[in-house]
Amino acid sequence: MSSFFYFIRESLKGFSRNLSTALGSIVTIFLSLLIIGIFFVAGFVVENVVSSVESEVSITAYVADDASDADIQEVERYVQGLEGVASVGFTTKEQAIENFRAMSNSDIIDSLDGQNPLPRSIDIELSDPQLVEQVSSALLDNATYQSISEDPSNPADSVKYGQKTVERLFALTNYVRYIGIALVALLVFIALVFINNTIRLAILARRKEIAIMRLVGASNGFIRGPFLMEGALHAIIGSLLAVGCLELLRNLVLPKVQSALMFLNFDISANAFLLVYLVLVASGLIIGLFGSALAMRRYLKV
Repeated sequence: MSSFFYFIRESLKGFSRNLSTALGSIVTIFLSLLIIGIFFVAGFVVENVVSSVESEVSITAYVADDASDADIQEVERYVQGLEGVASVGFTTKEQAIENFRAMSNSDIIDSLDGQNPLPRSIDIELSDPQLVEQVSSALLDNATYQSISEDPSNPADSVKYGQKTVERLFALTNYVRYIGIALVALLVFIALVFINNTIRLAILARRKEIAIMRLVGASNGFIRGPFLMEGALHAIIGSLLAVGCLELLRNLVLPKVQSALMFLNFDISANAFLLVYLVLVASGLIIGLFGSALAMRRYLKV
């Protein structure tokens, strides 16, 4: 226990000896972890938005007006057996025009003079939106649907599921993941460089003291301890500053952004924020200890 307090005392001395470098190290860790934390929070928001959009992904397969009920029911049974399908429904021409009336200007409906140009459709809800193209392809391969589709010469034109939107959505998710991984790796590297430089200066400042400790037989662990503690101290201070800023972001900024962008889902649970905070503190501590260990291995030959 006495050694532990010695390590703390010596790390504080090292902090004061190299104040400007130590502050630079802390600020670098703080900014790195803050950006990583913001990315994690943004990742939760993107995940919520993606989940919200994915939940709306469905397939509408239009059928010809003269298609028989037996053929339609056969296609429905076929689709219901496909992997990734949650439910299958059917919209009549009357239901289609009522749905259109509810979503648009009723004057458009009145101008039709009682005519109903909207087709009937088989409506497919998915349990796994990632399988939307697989389900769509399976439906288009079905001979019965090909014969009753609104355009039998080109059944693909009768199946709608927002292809471009789905493709862009899944591509966006992958891009966010790749950019996040690259950003985290870059920021961790920068923090390690600053920790390494700070501990190097601390070692150089105490080189005479270290030489004396070697002569009197101090153990390697006893000599290394203060430097490890100093790196951990910088990391803990930086990570706590990052956590504090994220907490301010959560309480002051996010509510205003949510009110301004009500169409996006910013509802992030307190447990999610707590997990981010724990990850940041743990990551900061690991960065501090690892950066110190690298510096000692290179500059402290004990």
